[in-house]
Amino acid sequence: MRTRRVYAVLLALVCALAGALVTASPAQAATQTIANGVQFKDTSGNPLHAHGGGVVKVGSYYYWFGEDRNADNTFRSVDAYRSTDLKNWEFRNRVLTQSSASELATAYIERPKVMYNAATGKYVMWMHKENGTDYGEARAAVAVSDTVDGTYSYRGSFRPLGSYMSRDITTFVDDDGTGYMVSAANENYDLHIYRLTADYTGIVSRVANPWPGGHREAPALFKRGGVYFMLTSGATGWSANQQQYATASSPAGPWTAMTNVGDSTAFNSQTAYVLPVQGTSGTAYLYLGDRWGNSFGGTVNDSRYVWLPLTFPTSTSLSMSWSPQLGVDTAAGSVTSTAATYNTLIGRASSKCADVPDQSLWAGAAISQYTCNGGANQKWWFKDLGTGYYQLVSRGSSLCLQENAANVSQEDCGSATTQQWSLTTSGGYVLVKARASGECLDVSGASTANSAAIITYTCNGATNQQWTRGT
Repeated sequence: MRTRRVYAVLLALVCALAGALVTASPAQAATQTIANGVQFKDTSGNPLHAHGGGVVKVGSYYYWFGEDRNADNTFRSVDAYRSTDLKNWEFRNRVLTQSSASELATAYIERPKVMYNAATGKYVMWMHKENGTDYGEARAAVAVSDTVDGTYSYRGSFRPLGSYMSRDITTFVDDDGTGYMVSAANENYDLHIYRLTADYTGIVSRVANPWPGGHREAPALFKRGGVYFMLTSGATGWSANQQQYATASSPAGPWTAMTNVGDSTAFNSQTAYVLPVQGTSGTAYLYLGDRWGNSFGGTVNDSRYVWLPLTFPTSTSLSMSWSPQLGVDTAAGSVTSTAATYNTLIGRASSKCADVPDQSLWAGAAISQYTCNGGANQKWWFKDLGTGYYQLVSRGSSLCLQENAANVSQEDCGSATTQQWSLTTSGGYVLVKARASGECLDVSGASTANSAAIITYTCNGATNQQWTRGT
């Protein structure tokens, strides 16, 4: 009898524990907050190098492949990372390297995209290949692997159908398993759409050249509800420009004319890929873009990532708006934006704005004051931390205002108290007080000149410590 009672108690405890686990399971798929316009880190804390990349989903994992460059911007490797929630990325492997083939020893390898071929069970990577000195080769290249994040066997490079130039590149697998490759041709003036061989390693035919002379690059092809979307950028080198999109009922067309989307610089980014995030509540579409380091005086490996949700006002139209951070729930298949208001911070004494000099995107740039001009480098998101303190996040750089011993600078956002500020209204003006020191945001020497340093100083109520928040 005692044994039965013990068994009954144990059974009840097991059932209760099981019920608790079932109840707790949705928390494992909680919405993840992803900051925008910043350099991502992998789960080991290293910079994540998947520039110009693409994503393939295998089981519950998203695998992200992209460019990892040497200091001179030449090819070092294609890196592979994996994640279940799109925020926490584990480095897996350098799946293709300089030593993978002799022609890769000195090369540019750009925009690697991996496709899974269900018929062969192989993973096929397409990429843009150059000689590492200039962009005269304009070739497509192919590599193949038995496993998604294993070593890829390089199959060589070529010009599509023997003669067409091939630069910026993307791939797409249709619902029926047909593979497509899209690449910029004719010195980037055309975008060619090719149908691939059954094993995805070669080209059968060119099925469309929909926008001859359009001067477009950075293509991303995806399908939603039976409608094919092509999202592209203009061809302006590393500098950001106006994104455009077109639609069709078939990859072979006919395609519509290109239509502008987003702002005039795609929020200072360029298309890399459009990722469908499918879950229990539906499918969200996530724009993956690069804010190229070369555009602000760095290298490809200094680049930042811009991820934005795509919305669809109609079945054949596309919209994209800025958000400083995203809420991503891969289990539900939802991507949400954070509504943010950006304000200028105008000094009472000088009538000038808190300014990131030269529109710098670099961490460590010291903040000064400058004539208000409406630039993104003068706009700040007062991010409420829910603790009585705020982070001041730059619209231009996505970096946070930080108090230092000698100055105030912009830095990678984190949890340090030196990036936390309280706001006190007095006489219609705002005092911005540093949590770490208790000192106030101050224009050094009460200067009214452009480029005067902004520092923190003992709060004294002077007009050079009084600010208004403009629009």
